[in-house]
Amino acid sequence: MSFTANKNTLVTLSLLTFGALAAFAGPQVVPALTQAPSIESPSFPVAGDNNFVAAAVERTGPAVVRIDSSRTSNSFDGRRVARGTGSGFIFKRDGLILTNAHVVDGADRVTVTLKDGRRYPGRVLGEDRRMDVAVVEIQASNLPTVDMGNSDRLKPGEWAIAIGNPLGLDNTVTVGIISGTGRSSRDIGARGRNVNFIQTDAAINPGNSGGPLLNQRGQVVGINTAIIQGAQGLGFAIPINQAQQIANELISQAG
Repeated sequence: MSFTANKNTLVTLSLLTFGALAAFAGPQVVPALTQAPSIESPSFPVAGDNNFVAAAVERTGPAVVRIDSSRTSNSFDGRRVARGTGSGFIFKRDGLILTNAHVVDGADRVTVTLKDGRRYPGRVLGEDRRMDVAVVEIQASNLPTVDMGNSDRLKPGEWAIAIGNPLGLDNTVTVGIISGTGRSSRDIGARGRNVNFIQTDAAINPGNSGGPLLNQRGQVVGINTAIIQGAQGLGFAIPINQAQQIANELISQAG
């Protein structure tokens, strides 16, 4: 899915093929194959022998999930099923998962796969299409959860770690830095979205949508959501403080 502006094209990253009715009102769905999946290493030396990236991933990785969704529609040549894959992360032990709204928007079937291989049918508890945040529920308990960080305290130059399922490659890890904070929707061409995005150069690709952006301590500071099409190292995430507030509202409305 893409947002077209005068200067840039923003592409959301779920690999959904739901067509023009998916995601937000107005965007055109386009292929978003921009970078090959990879696992990057820190480009600067880290004091001591401790691999903080591996430690952060070990801490948070079990709570990162794959989300497969499908939507059935009728067309002039019969029924058609569109499928897509995205990411999410468990933030409540009783089966509540945060992801992007465009990962599950319009889906009539959602399947959540945990890192250990367990699969559950998912129910979209609520979604905010304008902010691109959704909560998915699975019937499970005592699940691993992420630790939440404070996105308001982020500074450019801090480490950033992305985990997700780009191009179907489950639990892929990439590393970069926080390139900027407070990027407005207008700055990056995402019309209709009132979000002050986090910018990162950690590689994110189609399928990373809804996955966590971590700080060096393994805490979630953002939800990976978009890239600038045709650019290198320009990825964007929804700040977790904002996403949490929306998620709490969605849960309250559903209750």
